[in-house]
Amino acid sequence: MTALTGTPVTGGTAGALPADRNGNGRSRRWLVRVGWRHGVAVLAVLFSLFPIVFVLSAALNPLGTLSSTALVPSSGVSFGNFTELFGRTAFERWFVNSLLIAGLAALASIILSALAAYAFSRMRFRGRRVGLLSLLLIQMFPQFLAIVAIFLIFATITDLWPAIGFNTPWGLLLLYLGGALGVNTWLMKGFFDTLPRELDESATMDGATHTQIFFRIMLPLVAPILAVTGLLAFIGTVNEFLMANVFLTDTESKTLAVGMYGLLQGDERNNNFGIFAAATLLTAIPTVVVFQFLQRYIVSGLTAGAVKG
Repeated sequence: MTALTGTPVTGGTAGALPADRNGNGRSRRWLVRVGWRHGVAVLAVLFSLFPIVFVLSAALNPLGTLSSTALVPSSGVSFGNFTELFGRTAFERWFVNSLLIAGLAALASIILSALAAYAFSRMRFRGRRVGLLSLLLIQMFPQFLAIVAIFLIFATITDLWPAIGFNTPWGLLLLYLGGALGVNTWLMKGFFDTLPRELDESATMDGATHTQIFFRIMLPLVAPILAVTGLLAFIGTVNEFLMANVFLTDTESKTLAVGMYGLLQGDERNNNFGIFAAATLLTAIPTVVVFQFLQRYIVSGLTAGAVKG
């Protein structure tokens, strides 16, 4: 009886030791192969979240000063900075101006770049190579180098046609459209080049014109690059400051970048930091919304490209 009862106990104990060793071995292998990557990912997430948490803390800080801002608000939480933002500044007007200019500039940039890219990709004409190289070389020089010439041109335009002159969203939009072509055209041309020419030839045999081929066949196929260029153009226009700061001087006509910069000028830098942080959080909303709306097109396009490859 003793032997019968002792044998399973002894055998079970002896059998558990190799299982424990195997479990420890698997844990070590997981840490060496995969686990350290999770650690690096966590550190990267914490590093990227730090400025967001700091800005959020500054926006909710009731004191609203830079010197009193910490990673965790020590004086409680308050929405007073948001109230002062809408009460003391023309933030609503800046917000509308930025959305209007950035949205129209991104849309116009997509249309112009797509038309130019289709022509450079599918058509052969004299000056094609020179035109492509010229677009690339022009982008090497920042637009701000021509600020003096642009200022003189728009000074004359303001006298003749005030509706598209200084301190108007339409004038600033025209200024941005001057640099709509360039890198976006090169990106779209590379995407057009990946599409088989048999599509154009078969559509031409069926009697389709270049306009019908472009709008009905090509544009749906290049939707991912349209989404990417549109997103980049929107973000770049919202964040643009140098040209807008020279072009817009009236309070009601300013964009978010120019108006928010004024909150930190001079001696008000410390006192208005909480208001500036609140404006920063609200400014990020349209960019996040546009990214979330275009994300599915970007992901689907990358997936389709991977399958084709």
